[in-house]
Amino acid sequence: MKVVEIQKPGAPEVLVPGVRSDPVAGPGEVLIRVAASGVNRPDVLQRLGLYPVPPGASDIPGLEVAGVIVGGDADAMVSAGLRIGDRVCALVAGGGYADHCVAPAGQCLPVPHGLSDIEAASLPETFFTVWSNVFDWARLQAGEVLLVQGGTSGIGVTAIQMAKALGATVIATAGSDGKCAACLALGADHAVNYKTQDFVAEVKRLTGGAGVNVVLDMVAGSYVTREIECLSEDGRLVIIAVQGGVNSEFNAGLVLRRRLTITGSTLRPRPVAFKAAIAQALKDKVWPQIEAGRIKPGIHSVFDAQAAAEGFPSGAARAHALMESNQHIGKIVLTWGDA
Repeated sequence: MKVVEIQKPGAPEVLVPGVRSDPVAGPGEVLIRVAASGVNRPDVLQRLGLYPVPPGASDIPGLEVAGVIVGGDADAMVSAGLRIGDRVCALVAGGGYADHCVAPAGQCLPVPHGLSDIEAASLPETFFTVWSNVFDWARLQAGEVLLVQGGTSGIGVTAIQMAKALGATVIATAGSDGKCAACLALGADHAVNYKTQDFVAEVKRLTGGAGVNVVLDMVAGSYVTREIECLSEDGRLVIIAVQGGVNSEFNAGLVLRRRLTITGSTLRPRPVAFKAAIAQALKDKVWPQIEAGRIKPGIHSVFDAQAAAEGFPSGAARAHALMESNQHIGKIVLTWGDA
């Protein structure tokens, strides 16, 4: 099969085309002929040598794919309501940068009606992550207020749309006026330029001093101190990445007085049963919102996965360079033929 692999930890240029034996679906798994693969921040961290591959997972990067089921465990497919020939998108623990990939049957979802494979490939990683953290762990309810840090990232685009579709008010932060406008176009009720505005002061102003019920944070570091100040009574802070560093100081007195919850998680090493439960919740509660047009995939750029161009050895390398530039709004996707 065609793949893009990491030669050694380093810059985007270490992502090079390769050829490997086709994977074999094991018990509980299906084999997918991949049309498109999503690119995510953990892929960048893995390329840099900062995100170890979980035991048993492929060393090939890539956490989400879309394509057609071409084989697999027959009993598992029956249990999951799948058949050979079905178009699916899937969350995987690795191996996504390839034209064939195995995935647990329970982590496969039907491609929503009307979506292309490119659009479908952009869904699993961010949708599983947002649902698990914002709705399962932080228990965001209709009528509550969510603060999304980094509203134009793949996670941010998903969080804004999902929260709005399910009845919440959304405040998003972004690093430019153009990106703030993009957040508003996605449905955010308010957008704050964190480079020119104090997001704590803006949150207090916009909420009449009450604060937000939930914060979705991909920064951590010094942001935690300020996010604690943004939370309402019984507020919940969910940390899903540490781009600003792992060390934080905060006012523990506020945590006590306001009965705050600080939590966080990483999805990749969680067991299949945990992710399968998320998949079922998405199918029941979020997929209808996509098919009704209330949530739309946000695709910024598409690259041919193996094609060398602009001095890069592969399209995946170009995709990583774009992601690290932070100039994108929404998802970056790789293709493996017609998609």
